[in-house]
Amino acid sequence: MDDTIGKALEREIAERKLAMTLDEARRLHGLFGRMPTPLEFHLFDIMWSEHCSYKSSRKLLKGLPVRASQVVIGPGEDAGVVRFCTHDGVDYDLVVAHESHNHPSQVLPVEGAATGVGGIVRDVYCMGADVIGSLDLLRFGDPLGPSGERCRGIARGVVEGIWRYGNALGVPNLGGDTEFHPGYDDNCLVNVVALGIARHDRVVHSFVPPEAGSEPYVFILAGKPTDDTGFGGATFASADLDGEQGMGSVQVADPFLKRILSQANLAALEYLFGTGAPFGFKDLGAGGIACVTSEMAAHGGLGIHVDLDQVPVGIPGLPPEVVACSETQERFGFAVAERFAEGVLDIYNRRFELPRLFPGARAAVIGRFTSEPVYRVTCAGAEAACAPASAITEGVFYDRPAEDPVSSSTDDPGELPCDPGKDVPAMLLSLGGCSRRAVWSYYDSEVRGSTVLRPGEADSCVILPVPGCSVGLAVSGDGNPWYGELDPFLGGAHAVGEAVRNVAAVGAVPLCATDCLNYGNPEEPSVMGQFRRGIEGISEACRHLGFLEPGEPLPIVSGNVSLYNQSSSGGSIPPSPIVAVFGRLDDYGVCCDMILKEPGNLLVLLGPRHREFGGGLFLRAVLGGSGGRVPLFRGPLEAEMARWVIAGVKSRRIVASHDISVGGLALAAAEMVLSSGGPGIRLEIGADPVQLYSETPGYLLEMAPRHVDRLPDHARVIGEITGDGGLSGDGWRVDLAGVRDRWSDMLASVVWREEGV
Repeated sequence: MDDTIGKALEREIAERKLAMTLDEARRLHGLFGRMPTPLEFHLFDIMWSEHCSYKSSRKLLKGLPVRASQVVIGPGEDAGVVRFCTHDGVDYDLVVAHESHNHPSQVLPVEGAATGVGGIVRDVYCMGADVIGSLDLLRFGDPLGPSGERCRGIARGVVEGIWRYGNALGVPNLGGDTEFHPGYDDNCLVNVVALGIARHDRVVHSFVPPEAGSEPYVFILAGKPTDDTGFGGATFASADLDGEQGMGSVQVADPFLKRILSQANLAALEYLFGTGAPFGFKDLGAGGIACVTSEMAAHGGLGIHVDLDQVPVGIPGLPPEVVACSETQERFGFAVAERFAEGVLDIYNRRFELPRLFPGARAAVIGRFTSEPVYRVTCAGAEAACAPASAITEGVFYDRPAEDPVSSSTDDPGELPCDPGKDVPAMLLSLGGCSRRAVWSYYDSEVRGSTVLRPGEADSCVILPVPGCSVGLAVSGDGNPWYGELDPFLGGAHAVGEAVRNVAAVGAVPLCATDCLNYGNPEEPSVMGQFRRGIEGISEACRHLGFLEPGEPLPIVSGNVSLYNQSSSGGSIPPSPIVAVFGRLDDYGVCCDMILKEPGNLLVLLGPRHREFGGGLFLRAVLGGSGGRVPLFRGPLEAEMARWVIAGVKSRRIVASHDISVGGLALAAAEMVLSSGGPGIRLEIGADPVQLYSETPGYLLEMAPRHVDRLPDHARVIGEITGDGGLSGDGWRVDLAGVRDRWSDMLASVVWREEGV
């Protein structure tokens, strides 16, 4: 390619603010044999971005376990689907999706977080499911550090965006996970999960069905009129943050319109299932119309002709690339047989009156699928884009060099002081140990009237997905950045292990998991080494923690990779794999919370204690350090403990349960007392830092004396439930009454303090 063309491509990249490299632009020029059109430049810039093509990560993602007998649809479509239960002769599937909206939330916290929730909810709707809940898994910078004012503002904005959208939409928030770490000062993480329930025979795929090759099929766009919001959002999410860049790439959410659309979608799905003709359904997220139409066509082995003149627009005169690639929120796309298109249009435009509810909103036919596998877009009668459909969706791929990370997880930290009367309050009143009530109290967790265990009552939230059915669903998410920065492998493994323990603690059998892999710049070998080890840790844990069929793993059925999580100055986040786990309770009536029940009952420790303090809360909050050895992941023991707890809850031998993780046994016991309001705990443990503060995984269980004669080898009675509301041991006592209110309100006083809390 001569130098003249190379310079012309460089100008296009600069003038259009494209994220693609010059080598990628040269490859694009070679594909067309000519200078691409503006729409083609933007289309391929999006579809070849890290966010859409997984060009740096796809090879490594193949190492994740994604198959198991309960999996209906694994990674690859808008959401994962697993078999869940049968009720009144009808089979129901669980539908789950996991996404990130990190960069937008750092730039515009309220709008970025709100549209993150909106996008993940659409992913679940589009599989034919009724959305029944969401989780948010949040990572913020240090609110007390040098960038504290900005970090506090971002945290407040993100929480506001989540509650404003989720509460208005009518989808219960089922908790999640919130951590603070200075590594997120320049790049917060907003990971969101949505879950839904669908009849097994009514799960919808996100591509045009094969029947479109033998009869006319059209593409229907329904929802909000297209504008210029979110233009370039996918490529914005695939680059380092730089100051205030990307504000125009953040979408604008409208939860009230979404709520109407969700009802209209259900009516449209009911109508289409009644026709007996196969169809496809997909939400419009990254890349907008261009992305959804090209993917639906290519994944169905067909082509499509899109007529942008038929697109309902909210701003006149938008150029073709903006109309095609804008990420305007609250839009959906159907691939339907042409003979039934009018029925779909009637549902949105007349029955639900979209044009009356929002200016310019409606459903319209904007494309026709073709047997020739070509993606063609016209505007004002002229061709704006023409390319092989498969070339758009295949993407580009890189085999990035990866350096093996040097683990900072060190050996025994040596002699450790131990004064539980001071240490435990110090941990409880730290950012890592205080209550998250200030976050989840903003969220409506009971809007559908199906929530059994709410945030703060147990290690997992529990809901009833199918009306009239006793089968419950437990959900939890986790990820420890302090572990990840010391040992990326163990960071990944413990993200799975902790989420599994949270689900098992309420008595649920883990069914599946989702992940969001948040890392820095993949062009740096050190980051790719962290990424690889994180995946290996997740895979190792999943292989040990499958519970349904012998030899099968816990499958990862949906997820997201979020890279370039660092500022332009090079400040990268700690390796941050975040995992959500979903579990089934055959009878929700026997689910177990962490609230202490009866003085005189015994407290059982399940799991050994080791000298493992690395990344632990004791070192951070009490000693002001973070070194030491990260707890090892002991897969067989984790599985054995989880099975024993699940069986114990089911048989009602275990009446209160809490997993041991952050802060060790001492913090777990304190949290059980603080959540109970009356009973206390007397431990038969002296001032031993290994027994009290080690974060070696395990469980604390309340059991009646008559049930402790059948404990496994790695369990022992370590105390009893008292009536004094305190926490004490051999020679020490913690004044929990003196810290209860501060523990509950600390996060509000730190993060929301500018609002007078």
